[in-house]
Amino acid sequence: MIVEIFGKVLRDLRIERKISQEKLAEYCDLDRTYISLLERGLRQPTISTIFKLAQALDLSPTDFIHRVETELGTVQP
Repeated sequence: MIVEIFGKVLRDLRIERKISQEKLAEYCDLDRTYISLLERGLRQPTISTIFKLAQALDLSPTDFIHRVETELGTVQP
């Protein structure tokens, strides 16, 4: 469930900032298909990937994870 929520938060942040998967991948030096897999909850990011994504999305890794935690709180009973 955490992986799916992470993917949803990633997608929401990317769309909020009007960045395509291709551009986000380029900013992070990752493959576009990997961004897609993360957004669909099919892959778990490493800590270094979280840092890269956060930087590319112009927020701190702490804020990124906080958003995931907040979203988890709204989903769990």
